[in-house]
Amino acid sequence: MRATIPRMRKIVFAALLFAPAIAFAQQQQPKPMDLRAVLLTQLHSTHDKAEWFVPLDTAVANLTPDQARWVPKTNAQMHSVAQLVAHLVFWNENSLAKLRGEKPAPFSGNNEETFVGYDVNKITAAEWKELVARYDRDMDGFEQWVQKASDADLAKAANMVAHVGAHNAYHLGEIVYVRKLQGSWDPSKGVK
Repeated sequence: MRATIPRMRKIVFAALLFAPAIAFAQQQQPKPMDLRAVLLTQLHSTHDKAEWFVPLDTAVANLTPDQARWVPKTNAQMHSVAQLVAHLVFWNENSLAKLRGEKPAPFSGNNEETFVGYDVNKITAAEWKELVARYDRDMDGFEQWVQKASDADLAKAANMVAHVGAHNAYHLGEIVYVRKLQGSWDPSKGVK
């Protein structure tokens, strides 16, 4: 019995020594995100909060209408920044209308037409500003919808909302790439 008392003391001492570390580690574990939080994080990352890539507000910051109109000559398939933003606005407005139970804008079936919501060869400063503002309004609309949706409605729409975020991220990469080709991208903004 005497031999077990020192052993018990060692066990108790070890438990007391490691208990704070275990409690600290448990406190440091992030809480699992629910669906609403995941979707909001995705939407904000392509709208107004830098995550792994830059959001639109950073991607188009300080871009003049001339720069927004510029099309890289290296590839006939590439679009200008204004065309890319017009395309995002078209599809974001279409998806947001569906979420809200509204009728989306007509679509001919030709996706190339969604890149030319404005005459991008003549886009004015006011039109460029309004195009970016439409993107912001659409993203605000998605974020508000996700915050207020019932759990059932959110579950039904989660796939579409997630695809909106992925689609936006894809084209944000193109916007930054076009700006790099143009020489108007500031690498200190997050993408070197």
